[in-house]
Amino acid sequence: MNKEKEGFIMFFNKNKAATTGKQKRKMPHTYVIIFIIILLAVTLTWIVPAGEYFRFENEQGIKVIDPQQFSYIASSPVNPFSIGSHIVEGFISNIDLLLVILFAGGAFHLITLSGAVQASIAKVAKKFSSKLGVFIPILTTVFALICTMQGVNLFIAFAPITVMISMALGLDSIVGAAIILLGGAVGFSTGTLQISTTVLSQKIAGLPLYSGIGFRWVCFFIFLVVTNIYLVRYAKRIKENPMLSPMYDLDKDNEFSKELSLDDFGQMTIRRWLVLAALIVTVIAIVYGGIALEWELADNAAAFIWLSIAVGFLAGFSPSEIAKEFTVGCKKMLSAAIIIGLARSIGSILTEGHIIDTIVHFLATALNYVPSFLQGTAMFISNIIINCFITSGSGQASVVMPIMVPIADLIGMTRQTAVLAFNFGDGFCNYILPTSTALMGILGAANVPYDRWMKFMWKLFVIWLVLGSIMLMIAQAIQLGPM
Repeated sequence: MNKEKEGFIMFFNKNKAATTGKQKRKMPHTYVIIFIIILLAVTLTWIVPAGEYFRFENEQGIKVIDPQQFSYIASSPVNPFSIGSHIVEGFISNIDLLLVILFAGGAFHLITLSGAVQASIAKVAKKFSSKLGVFIPILTTVFALICTMQGVNLFIAFAPITVMISMALGLDSIVGAAIILLGGAVGFSTGTLQISTTVLSQKIAGLPLYSGIGFRWVCFFIFLVVTNIYLVRYAKRIKENPMLSPMYDLDKDNEFSKELSLDDFGQMTIRRWLVLAALIVTVIAIVYGGIALEWELADNAAAFIWLSIAVGFLAGFSPSEIAKEFTVGCKKMLSAAIIIGLARSIGSILTEGHIIDTIVHFLATALNYVPSFLQGTAMFISNIIINCFITSGSGQASVVMPIMVPIADLIGMTRQTAVLAFNFGDGFCNYILPTSTALMGILGAANVPYDRWMKFMWKLFVIWLVLGSIMLMIAQAIQLGPM
C-alpha cells in the first residue's frame, strides 16, 4: 500500500473516531424501540378484533384486497413466547436484501478508501471555487447521486473536508455541512435507487424492483434544483456579509479553517478514474437488470461482490487487503441488516394475529374523509410522525408498508404513490430530527450546534414539505404506476 493511500486511511479513521465520540444518544437504542413495537404488536393481537378482506389478483397480477368484502373472524392471539421465532423468520425471509445491504457496505467502504471520491471533489473545488452558483450545485449533486444508493451517515468523516473548503471560500461551516446533508437528503429521500427503503418497500408492496424510477428521478431533479437555489442564495449572503451567519462567532475559532488543504487528497489518477467508472457501470447494470432482465435482490448482491473486487484491484489493494476492508465495510452495515430482520417480524406477528386487515379497515375509513387530492399528503405526514420514533428507513418500511399498501388499495391510490409517500416521510425529516445519526454525526464533525443548524434549516424543511405534497398530488393525478 503506497504512502498516499496509507495517509488517507489514517486520516479517514482518525476523523471517524473523533466524530463518532461526539454523537450523544438521547433516545433508547433502535433495537430497543423496535422490540417495544414488537411487544406492542403481540399485545394488539390480544385486543384488536381479527378480521380479513377478500383478496384477488388484478390485471397486473398483483394481489389486492376487495374494499367491499371485509369481515370479522375468530381471534387468533399470538403467543409472546413465539417472538423469537418470528424474528428468525424475519431474517430468513429477507436474507437476499440483507446480503445486498452488507455487500454494498463492503463495496462503498473500498471506494472510500481508494480516495476517488475525495480527489474528485478536490478537483472540482479547485476549478470552480470562484463560482458559487456552479461549485456548490456540483458538490451537492455528487453527494446526492451517491446517496441514491447509500445512507448519508457514510459521509460523517467527510464533514471536515467540506467545512474546510467552505471556509477557504469565505463561507461558513453551515455551508460545509449543508453540502453533504442537503445533497444527501435529496438523494436518499427521493428514493431513486435506495435498497434499504425503496427496494424493500417495493418488495413488500409486490411491485417490480426499481419500478416508477422515471418519476422518482423527476422528483430528484426538482428537489435538487430547489435545494441548491436555497443553499446558493444563503452562501452568497454569507459571502457578502459574514456577520449574517448563525455561526459567525463560533467559526472564528473553528479548528478546520487551517488544518486541511485540497492538495491533501491527491490527484485524480487513472486508478481513481477507473474506480469511479466501475461504480457507474455497476449502478447502470443493477438498474437495467432490475427493469429489463428481471434481476432479483440476489443478483444485486452478486453485483456488489464483483464491484468490491474490481474496486480493490483498481485501487491497488492486495487480495488480503480487499478481503479485510470488505469485511470492515460489511460490519458497518450489520446494524441496518439486524434492524430489518427485527422490524420484519412485526408484520409477521400482525399477520398471524389476523389484525392487519382490521387496522387497515379503520385507517382507510378515516382517510376516506380526507379529500382525495390530499390523501398522499396525509400519508406523507403520517410517515413523518412515525419517523420521529423509528429513524431507521428500513425499519420504518418494514413496519408501515404492510399497512400502507392495503390502505392505498382501498382508497384508490397506487402502491407506487404509497411508496413515494413513505420515501418522502422517512427521508426529509431526518435533517431536522436530533435523533438522526447522520445529522448529528455530521453536525458534530463540522462543529455546528444543532440550534444554529435549525436557524438555517427550518425554512428549507417547510419548502420540502410543500414540494413533497405537490409531487404526491401529481403522482395521484397521473395514477403513478409500476413502471
